[in-house]
Amino acid sequence: MANYSVEMNRTASATLAVGGIEGDATRPRRCKIYHWSFGSEATPGDFAFLVQMTRSSTAGTFSAVTPAALDPGDPASEQDGAENFSADPTLGAVLDSKPVNQRATYQWWANPGQELVTPATAANGIVMRTPTAGATVAVTGMLHFSD
Repeated sequence: MANYSVEMNRTASATLAVGGIEGDATRPRRCKIYHWSFGSEATPGDFAFLVQMTRSSTAGTFSAVTPAALDPGDPASEQDGAENFSADPTLGAVLDSKPVNQRATYQWWANPGQELVTPATAANGIVMRTPTAGATVAVTGMLHFSD
């Protein structure tokens, strides 16, 4: 399996989604997220966020982001990256939920065999979101996954 990363940025907006990955429309495959990180580059404040990794079953409206292969010899990923949502995707089960502070960056690493797994279904994936009211400052998330 090849490994990839995708950076997701959200400028100040009213959507809950920061970004995510979803199965490609022509060749969807399962993927495993083994690391994610989250932080805010906005003017430092003492603001609490709730960051969630959530299943999604529709794409929503977003700007496309191309996942980067960590090994340049690997093929392009079969996952589509998304950021800067103007309309949230249809969200499902919450897979991970962490409270964080705007002044700190948070990282999560999966234990082997406990990665967050996407289905091999077009437009289905996993979205990073901040459902906390008022959490619409500029933030950045990063996903590392195998495909």
